[in-house]
Amino acid sequence: MKAGVFIMAVAAGLLAASPSTAQQSGADEQAARPWMDTALSADARAGLLVQALTQDEKIRLVHGELAIPFLGATVPPGALGSAGYVPGIERLGIPALQETDASLGVANPFNVRPGDSATALPSGLALAATFDVTLAHDGGAMIGQEAWRKGFNVLLAGGVNLARDPRNGRNFEYLGEDPLLAGMLAGASIRGIEEQHVVSTVKHFALNDQETNRNWANSVIGEAAARESDLLAFQIAIEQGRPGAVMCAYNLVNGEYACGNDHLLNGVLKGDWGFPGWVMSDWGGVHDVDFALKGLDQESADALDKVAYFDKPLRDALSAGTISQDRLSAMVRRIFRSMFAAGLFDHPPVKSPIDYAADSEVALRVAEQGIVLLKNDQGLLPLAATANRIAVIGGHADAGVLSGAGSSQVIPRGGPAAVVPVGGEGMLAPLRKMVFAPSSPLKAIRAAAPAAQVKFDDGRYISSAVAAAKWADVVIVFANQWSIEGDDLPDMTLPSGQDALIAAIAAANPKTIVVLQTGGAVAMPWLAQTPAVIEAWYPGQRGGEAIANILFGKTNPSGHLPITFPKSPDQLPRPELPGIRMPQGQRFDVNYNVEGADVGYRWVAARKLAPLFPFGFGLSYTSFDYGGLSIAGGQTMQVSFTVRNTGKVAGMAAPQLYLASAAGQDEVRLLGFDKVSLAPGESRRVTMTVDPRLLADFDEAAHGWRIRAGTYAVKLGNSSRDTVLDASTAMDAAFLKP
Repeated sequence: MKAGVFIMAVAAGLLAASPSTAQQSGADEQAARPWMDTALSADARAGLLVQALTQDEKIRLVHGELAIPFLGATVPPGALGSAGYVPGIERLGIPALQETDASLGVANPFNVRPGDSATALPSGLALAATFDVTLAHDGGAMIGQEAWRKGFNVLLAGGVNLARDPRNGRNFEYLGEDPLLAGMLAGASIRGIEEQHVVSTVKHFALNDQETNRNWANSVIGEAAARESDLLAFQIAIEQGRPGAVMCAYNLVNGEYACGNDHLLNGVLKGDWGFPGWVMSDWGGVHDVDFALKGLDQESADALDKVAYFDKPLRDALSAGTISQDRLSAMVRRIFRSMFAAGLFDHPPVKSPIDYAADSEVALRVAEQGIVLLKNDQGLLPLAATANRIAVIGGHADAGVLSGAGSSQVIPRGGPAAVVPVGGEGMLAPLRKMVFAPSSPLKAIRAAAPAAQVKFDDGRYISSAVAAAKWADVVIVFANQWSIEGDDLPDMTLPSGQDALIAAIAAANPKTIVVLQTGGAVAMPWLAQTPAVIEAWYPGQRGGEAIANILFGKTNPSGHLPITFPKSPDQLPRPELPGIRMPQGQRFDVNYNVEGADVGYRWVAARKLAPLFPFGFGLSYTSFDYGGLSIAGGQTMQVSFTVRNTGKVAGMAAPQLYLASAAGQDEVRLLGFDKVSLAPGESRRVTMTVDPRLLADFDEAAHGWRIRAGTYAVKLGNSSRDTVLDASTAMDAAFLKP
């Protein structure tokens, strides 16, 4: 036999034998690593893997490292460079946890991964303003897929803290003031992330509703009020999204730090709700090794704590018997359970190309549907594409669109269009910069009105801006309110004299349109003089185009406010921010018992206040009619109605169902919402099944949700203060587990 033929024959034999060889190899691996058997449940696999660990390996998995060059830290070997890193264990095939922020896009803090940008979603409030669960899912899936393709397997996403105060510097990351809306949208986003084989957190658990001295703020609230507000938002988000991890908060809750709060973590989260995943700390949120006994499973970025509590102190506690080996194993088992459930072992991240063009379309859809038309007197909007002279003033609209700052900051695709240092001190001082995404509203406006003369004035001098306004047929003035994690806003004004600027422009030209880019609600002393106002929030990667599409009618506005816009801080439960005058390090109470569960629109209703704009408010270029409201009660409330587009253009309605009274007591609660796209003249039947917890009160003594027998009235409409149909039904008495 010739050598070549012999080699070919041997090769053929090897090839023929390779399937059985591969099968044997797989069988051997499964025998050596039984936790890799995908036929087993995530719980069973986690249990098997824990048994294979040494104590040192377990301890290594329950404390993570900071993975950015910050406060003297260096990027640890093996880390991609991000918020956090937990090394894997090669001998057992355990992957490292590569953890990155973002609810709003994959973050790259301090450009630790040089030149790595990501699609920047609009702010959380913009997403909440869409009232669209499907869009929330798509946004989460987009971020999760980008993270996976960049090599990350844990996203620090899912912010769901309620907006109890419009001055909260982190409101822009979150999803508004209502537990149903926030919980449903957060859950959908988390589910989209987890479907990409990436673990998502839900955060910050719990009642982390202000940033002022957040490490020393003690959130004081009764059990029933907490369950019916902030905790319900988290409960719904966890049920809908099934996140792999819960991130606990910096603040104290009723005297105990949230990350070492036995009632919150062991009692509510793991006990009542049966949460199977792990609890990780916020960065620098651990204050004692006994947090392990109180429900914390993993210390994040241990260099930011005074001591790496889950390293040597944990070893010492294990030796002393104050923390048991069983507890340590349970901590690790919870981590593994979520890793298996999300597919981190079976579908590890693969660095691969990202379709940024497709992802930017998701960002555009969120921005367009999240923009809220607040005022449109005499149909000034949409602008005709044939407008002759347009003045665009202020807001760096020539460069791009504003974003919020802090750990959620995304380096947008194309790089920032502008970075404006704000200055300041403190740990987050390096992040105190206004970053503008490269989607210029000015450029988009010019593209939408190619025949018009469009002039830009930067708005620094009122005299110059007024001259431009007098020249123009119509003025579009951009006003910005920048906010950042770690700081609350001192008041509700627009900074840097922008309120005076708008007033002067409106006096010079009665056709003045105000475009707000804000992190929350602002006062509007100039509102009566301005015929058109839109709230664009922080509109993300394609924000300039989205704003122009709304202004010129290419897109019909469909956003609705996820927060109440009060007239001033005098309408708030706490007109002065708690702790604002206190030095760092001094604990103080934030008394949430003032409003209890009556957050936002419920506070307004209970006090019979007239806000500037109510929760749920939003105008359209078309009109909608509701009819045929029917309701069925008994053990479950189900409501049906018809929504019809009665205008001349296609649009999206956001029907909102509210409780009006429960068993003879006045109550205002959002019971359901939807997003319905309709052509002119088109109608659709909508059915909502009401979550029974929204009809119940939390009974502390009985430890559960109690629905009182009696008549329950509901109202249907366009906002919390604009309802057009009502109905009532009898509900049976019921008691639900917590």
